[in-house]
Parts: sequence; structure tokens; C-alpha cells
Amino acid sequence: MAKHAIIMPGKKIILVTFVIALILVAAFSGVQVHTLSERQKTIKRDYSGVNNVSFGILSVSRWRDLVIDAVGQQIDSFRLTPAERDSLQKEVETLLDALIDKADSIISRPQKSLGGKVRKLVFHAFVKPTNLHKETPAFAKKIIAGVMRPRSRRRLASVAKSKLEDLSEHTYDSAYEEQRTRFDSVFKRYSVANLDDFNKRTDNDLTVIHKKMMTYVWIMLASLAVLLSLWYLLRKQKPLLTTLYILSIFMALVFLVTGLTSVTIELDARIDALNFHILGETISFKDQVIFFQSKSIVDVVILLLQNGKINTICVGVLLLCFSILFPIAKLVCTGLYLIGKRQWTKSRIVGFFAFHSGKWSMADVMVVALFMAYIGFNGILNDQLRDLNINSSAFTSIATNRTSLQPGYLIFVTFVLFGLALSQLLHWLNPQPDCHETSTPLRRAHR
Repeated sequence: MAKHAIIMPGKKIILVTFVIALILVAAFSGVQVHTLSERQKTIKRDYSGVNNVSFGILSVSRWRDLVIDAVGQQIDSFRLTPAERDSLQKEVETLLDALIDKADSIISRPQKSLGGKVRKLVFHAFVKPTNLHKETPAFAKKIIAGVMRPRSRRRLASVAKSKLEDLSEHTYDSAYEEQRTRFDSVFKRYSVANLDDFNKRTDNDLTVIHKKMMTYVWIMLASLAVLLSLWYLLRKQKPLLTTLYILSIFMALVFLVTGLTSVTIELDARIDALNFHILGETISFKDQVIFFQSKSIVDVVILLLQNGKINTICVGVLLLCFSILFPIAKLVCTGLYLIGKRQWTKSRIVGFFAFHSGKWSMADVMVVALFMAYIGFNGILNDQLRDLNINSSAFTSIATNRTSLQPGYLIFVTFVLFGLALSQLLHWLNPQPDCHETSTPLRRAHR
């Protein structure tokens, strides 16, 4: 017996040290998951603000810039085809013929003054309108050649662009212009100069963040799996199980806090690509965000409490009590009960939360509610966005729904399952718990 008493404390120390190490690893990973989750939410919120449809497809200023750019490219690349050149030459010939006829009719009018009569006599003596009409094709050809010289084209392009600029100064979206200052501050924060660079930078950052976050999630799950394997390995060593149970409560708290504070669901509806074919140019809008929300369970509760309406406040209070406070209270009270202090084991409150509060906790209901919300929103957005998928010769639109469950949901689900397992383990260790007993087999083993 003495030898057994010496061995058990040694085993308990090893067990406590090992499990505490597991808890610290899980806690560190949980902090990283929460931090990366908040960073991801911030980046996506900035992204959805800069790429919102209000400042893209629905912005007059954005359309102005794209249309003027397309027209400017058409002006720079303007060239006449042989058929267009022939058609334009015929138009010029017609105008020249009309001018010759007009001049002849003016000169041929009856003249009252001596000077006028002299001009009329000289004109008819030296100028034959029929000969001029024969020369109009050559004149028209020279005019077209002069207009199409590089220097003349540059002058014409300069005149056309100046008119476009004058038009653009009177065409603008006041809301877009006001937001440009905020966009510039966002670009500065991400060390980029324009929208394209910003989108590339955020896409790369989000990819890296997601990989890191999932790595830490798997580390947390692996730590929990090792802890559960200890329960299996030590299932016949009753003196160690109370200590293991109390340590398991701390592991459950790590999963609970991480699951509550990390993002659980994202609602993201956007138009990936919207292309218009105008004047031989393609006007494109990329990644236009229609709607975006990213929330954790705590965020949802705070949002409901801050809404100001009685019904939403009541829902927020219910969620706060039964999905957050009750699970925490159950874990804490179970730990207090197992420690075996007389004032705690005699407490009706501690006994209630330790053994009878499971049916009042709504953590499992929250899991189902979040999943149903995901299914519901996903279906609604898919139905609505399906009508925006259009493909024609002049117009192309691709709309996508990127609504997704986030790592916070996986961690919260894991906590719920682990909590159910702890409840079963508690009843297995204490088949008939009575909060008024001064000693139970489990507390005696702990002592």
C-alpha cells in the first residue's frame, strides 16, 4: 500500500504536467485562431467596402472613367479601312462639288457695281466650273491624305480628348468622390497604389491567413484527441480520473472561448465578373461585392443587444444566458464540485449547474441554428444570384455565392461534442450524484 501511495502521486504529477502542456498548446492555438480570424474579418471588410457595387457597377464616376478610357483608346487607335476611306472621299467630293456650284451661283448673280461686273467677267473668262468638277476627286484625295497624316491625327485626337475631359468634369458621382479619400487611406494601410494591387494583396494575405488558421485548428483538435486517448488509457485507474476530469474542464473552456469569439459564419454574395462590349472595347467590373457579413457568436449577441428593439434584445439575452453563460457555469461548477470543498458541494447552485443544467444549455441548439442559417442563406443567395448569370454577345455576368462556415464553427461544434462526452463521463464516475452528500466515490478518489 505504501508503495502504491508513492507511485500514484508520481503518476498524478506526470499526468498533470502532460495535460497542462496539452492545454497550453490548445490555448495558444486558440488565441492564434481568434487573432487570425479577426485579421481575416478586417481584410474582408476592407475588401468588401472598396469593391462594393455602390462604388463599382452602380457608380456614375466609375462608369465615366471606364467609358472615357475605352473611347480614348478608340481615338488613339483610329484608322480608316479602305472602304471607309473611299466612302469618306466620296463625301468630300460631294461637298467640294456643292461648294463649286454655290460659288458659281453667287458670282453669276446680276452685279450692279463696276467691281462686281469685272469679277464676274474675269471668273467666266478664266474659271470653268465643269473643269473644277473634274478636279474634285484629286482634291478630295489630297484632303483625306492630309487629314490622315500622323501629325494631323494627333491634333485631331488631342481635340477629341479635350472634349472628353470637359465632359468628364461635369459627370461624376458625389458619393464615390467622397469615398475616394477613404479608399486612399485603405490603400496606404496595405502599402498599395491602386485597386488592382489592393485586390492582389488581399487575396494573397487571405490565402496565407486561412492556411495558418486551419493549421492551428488541427493542432487544437489533435490536442483534444490526445486528451481523449488518455481517458481510454487511464479508464481503470480511478484515483487519477478526477484530476483528469478537472483538467479536461480547462480544455473544454479553451474550446468554448475560442468557438464563441472566432468567426463562425460568413455571408458573401458578389459578382465575379461583369463585362460590357462597347465601341469595340470591353468594359469590365471584377469582384463586385453585393453583400458581406462576418460574425462570431459573441458578435451576434452584441448585435442583438445593441439593436434597441425589445424583441431582438430578448433574443440576445436568451442567447447570452443559455448559449454562453450556462455552458461556462456548468464547467466551472462541475470543477468546484469535484474539488470537494464542503461549502461548494453543499451549494444548491453548484449542484444544479454541475448535474442538472444540461437540458437548459442551448449550445447544441446554437450549433443547429448556425447550420440551418447557413443552409438557409446559402439557398436564398444561390436562387437570387442565379438570375444574374448572363452570357450574351454584348453582355456577360458571373455571380457567385461565397457564403461559408468558418473555423470558429468547427471549434464550437467540437466543444459541444466534448461537453456531451464530459457529461457522460461525470455520470459514469458518479452514477447517482447528490449535491447534498458530503462525500462521493469520485471526491474520495480525488482526496
